[in-house]
Amino acid sequence: MRFYSDNNATVCPELLAAIRDANAGPTRSYGDDRWTEALGAAFGEFFGTRTTVFPVTTGTAANALALATLVPPYGAVYAHDEAHVLRDECGAPEFFGGGLRLVSLPGDGARIDAATLEHALDAHPPSVHTVQPAAVTITQATELGRVYRPDGIAALAALAHARGLFVHMDGARIANALVTLGCEPADITWRAGVDVLSFGATKNGGLAAEAVVFFRDDLVRDFGLRRKRAGHLLSKSRYAAAQLLAYLADDVWRRNAAHANRGALAIGAACGATLMEPVEANEVFARLGEPAKAQLRALGFEFYDWGASGSGEARFVASWDQDPAEIAAFCAALGALPACRGTKSP
Repeated sequence: MRFYSDNNATVCPELLAAIRDANAGPTRSYGDDRWTEALGAAFGEFFGTRTTVFPVTTGTAANALALATLVPPYGAVYAHDEAHVLRDECGAPEFFGGGLRLVSLPGDGARIDAATLEHALDAHPPSVHTVQPAAVTITQATELGRVYRPDGIAALAALAHARGLFVHMDGARIANALVTLGCEPADITWRAGVDVLSFGATKNGGLAAEAVVFFRDDLVRDFGLRRKRAGHLLSKSRYAAAQLLAYLADDVWRRNAAHANRGALAIGAACGATLMEPVEANEVFARLGEPAKAQLRALGFEFYDWGASGSGEARFVASWDQDPAEIAAFCAALGALPACRGTKSP
């Protein structure tokens, strides 16, 4: 019974059907097909504004290429010190950015606030000897399963724009955040000041289906060339595009994310006193202790260790296709652990 990651999940039926339907005969390649050409309008309707959309196959590619397009090689990108771009992308943003520098910032729940960014900018005034502040990137939902609310994004973006920085959002789990917040997609993206979004579908039922969404045409620049040079211009783009169109249609994204979030909330409640962070998406973090983790694994539950070696911390992720019976069994096993008895409000 796996709670490793939503990357372990299957592809949802609607997206598989979209691949099948797009497979009916030959069509034009390299994005000149009708599915890829429809992405701008579909995402425009979803976000309520004009968009320019480029499909890619991985979230790392989306993040790295977006940042490389926004930031010069002598530029600095401010990110939380838990951010995926810093911890889990093997230097891809710096590589594709030709030397751009990622600058880490602290923050509760893996979130950056405006005051922290302002302090960092004031503490290191740019000169010819320094990297130049160019962008800030935020993750929705964060690497600790927390969400940025619209007012927090707006405050951060207002400061960034006032200082000449662009705002990028890593939206690998943006669907989960939207379900939790209950707001319109625009409220946590362009309306709050986000310039470019890495839009994720793979973790929520897709098959290598990610996209870079530009909310400003003037920022597209040479993205198409960078995507080609990086090997992410898909010759059979229709299969990724068809998935993205189906994902947005009929609220597939919402249904899948809502199921995953419900599972995580149940697991979080079962963690009781061991819960480390409020559950706001589909990830749960708990400080169980090493013996309790070993006990759960002996019962057949699989999950990642978290934190420093020997910390006793663990991460559990509920997926769009998680069997409710597995969630119930896991919650029962957690509830039987002495460490989980009682309640805690992080």
